[in-house]
Amino acid sequence: MSNNLVYIIMDSCRFDSYQAAKRPNMDRIGAGDARYAYASWTSPSHYTYLMGMIPHTSPQGVFASEVYKQDFVKWVDRLGIDDLSFKSFVPQLSLPKVLQDNGYRTLARVSMPVLNPTSHLNKHFDDYKLMENHNDFAGMIDDIEFYDDEPSMYFLNLGETHYPYMLDGKSLPHISGVHGVFKRMDDEMGEQTSDVFFNDQQMQDLHRQQIKCVEHVDRVLDALISKAPKGTHFIITADHGECFGEGGYFGHGPIVHEKVLQVPFLEGKKR
Repeated sequence: MSNNLVYIIMDSCRFDSYQAAKRPNMDRIGAGDARYAYASWTSPSHYTYLMGMIPHTSPQGVFASEVYKQDFVKWVDRLGIDDLSFKSFVPQLSLPKVLQDNGYRTLARVSMPVLNPTSHLNKHFDDYKLMENHNDFAGMIDDIEFYDDEPSMYFLNLGETHYPYMLDGKSLPHISGVHGVFKRMDDEMGEQTSDVFFNDQQMQDLHRQQIKCVEHVDRVLDALISKAPKGTHFIITADHGECFGEGGYFGHGPIVHEKVLQVPFLEGKKR
């Protein structure tokens, strides 16, 4: 029998934020380690994950092509579907397509507007929804249903860990144009902003806030674990990290820095 799959991406969550957080429910799923994302911002990173790839360990002394092949083979154990391999993903290179071909319902709940249902990411999904709020993991869980006669894949993008959608948003320092980036970007094109770069204390406060948000996600996760049938395979990771002042950087995307690429990764089945 095929296993249900819950694939959770904590948007912008860097590894050391996960590491510093109290996370008893994530620990029930599996031990997390530090991996590296294939991209430094949301859309291309999610596209990579929907290809069936996962954050990598940056192994040395091996042919890079072998890393890809080994990653794809791991879907056999995750899903309980025999004979899956890299060839199963060709030519579409689409995890939801492979799952649909194997009788899965494929559903996505996303928080970031850049991942909205009209984007190129909404392909081979039976149901794909942009949440009304950017930090509504609990609402996603309310939406989730599992069925005895049909396995499901839920692909969840969580905004709780992403500046500026963190839980205590009113207390966060503000950058012009960042709150609702794509909704208001046209209005602010060509405008000169007078933003002053955050000081060290503000950067430290932002990092602590992300740690608190990981802890919030962990508390909410308990309800999803309880709802999922035994054998459900969970993957929890991040699409990229975030710089909070390291090397003079803030944010992610056009930034090459370990804190932007290093993400947590854990997986395991509900027992």
